[in-house]
Amino acid sequence: MENVSLIGLSRQMTLERQLDVVANNVANVNTTGFKADKSMFEEYLRSGARENNFVGRDRNVSFVQDRATLKDFSQGPSEPTKNPLDVAIDGDAFLVVQTPNGPRYTRDGSMQINSQGQLVTKTGNPVLGTSGPIVFQPGDKDINIAADGNVTVLEGVNRIDSVRGKLRMVSFAQAQKLLKEGSNLYSAEGAPPQPTTTSKLNQGFIEKSNVNSVMEMTRMIDVTRAYTQISAMLQQQTDMRKSAIEKLADVPA
Repeated sequence: MENVSLIGLSRQMTLERQLDVVANNVANVNTTGFKADKSMFEEYLRSGARENNFVGRDRNVSFVQDRATLKDFSQGPSEPTKNPLDVAIDGDAFLVVQTPNGPRYTRDGSMQINSQGQLVTKTGNPVLGTSGPIVFQPGDKDINIAADGNVTVLEGVNRIDSVRGKLRMVSFAQAQKLLKEGSNLYSAEGAPPQPTTTSKLNQGFIEKSNVNSVMEMTRMIDVTRAYTQISAMLQQQTDMRKSAIEKLADVPA
């Protein structure tokens, strides 16, 4: 295959993967605590594809490849809900969630209480405190979640102030190593969690997605146009080769 076609196809492959990233961002523009992804590109010189334009000299052909997908962990805007079980994290911390596959981490502070009295996520996974799952009693009233994660209630008819636990908050020195697993959860293989003392919780709020919908829609249009332009260029190259072959066939032997 000619170098022009190889370069064009390499660009189309990266654009296709970039479009997947952008489309996922747009799909999660209203997902609580969602963090946008960004594609990172670099030049790739392939030694096996060369141009022999000069006697005794070869010139490497420059391709493009998507080196990695970066996560944008910038703070999303907070939105009041007036739900005492909702919390928005102010800082770089994550809440710890117990799943069948082990502990996972989330920025989604939209919580609820299940039939066993446990504090859980919207998907039903227990939200962990510093001493395990946080469990409420049937007579608990006026749930309060402090900025440091302490969970207190007014208990029973005498309305005694009781502690139900403290939400566990962790941060990561290398947050880019976190892997998205769906349902707003991250796994932390190769990125050990560490306690945080700088982040705070705001009760009655949720952190919205940090996706800029206008910017992502604009990027989607740009990617689509670039893909179409390269397709047109490759089609022109195909037509030129076809025309050259046809003219060569008409040359008298």
